[in-house]
Amino acid sequence: MTDFIAIDGPAGSGKSSVSKAVARKLGFGYLDTGSAYRALAWHVLDRGADTADADAVLAAVAEFPVRLGLDPDDRTVTVGEVDVTDAIREPSVSGAVSGVARVPEVREQVNTLFRSLVAEAPYPAVVVEGRDITTVVAPDAPVRILLTAAPEVRAARRAGELAGENAEAVAAALHKRDASDSAVVDFLNAADGVEVVDSTELDFTQTIDAVLAVIERIRGVHHG
Repeated sequence: MTDFIAIDGPAGSGKSSVSKAVARKLGFGYLDTGSAYRALAWHVLDRGADTADADAVLAAVAEFPVRLGLDPDDRTVTVGEVDVTDAIREPSVSGAVSGVARVPEVREQVNTLFRSLVAEAPYPAVVVEGRDITTVVAPDAPVRILLTAAPEVRAARRAGELAGENAEAVAAALHKRDASDSAVVDFLNAADGVEVVDSTELDFTQTIDAVLAVIERIRGVHHG
């Protein structure tokens, strides 16, 4: 049975890049759950449905032929025959994701997809990152980590990723996303048994090392 390495955290905490790097170092798979929700939002929009209409979203999930690779170096996402890897990063999709992810029945179905992907993965473990992985998707995962950082640090990092964006606008968008997502999931406070890695004072490499240290301590594995 493939192990879950569950990593949660708010926007701008570095969880995607850190999770990918950790998976690479350990030879594990990597699952970006946000991509699945983005792909679903794209799918709903592509069908001409309203992402604010819960019934329309549920109907789209029922016929959602998504394929997500678990290779940390191959981030291709397809829906049916369509490669949506770039399309799901478009602003129209970004703006629709929260609406899609807010529907509890939708989350249940997508979470089932995540669990089956991990169960069938050809890796000893899969690093799964998102918002409610440690609490809802894999509450029994042997390794559960909340990766966080101070809001102003997260905003600065996100602004750095989005070259040319106004830092204040990025911060405002980040806070708004935190607020809307935390209405559904509490990803700012660690549940019992969840290890907190606070990267406020850490650079990228130090954050990776801190996460690896937690995994090694719990799993008793060492990376070369």
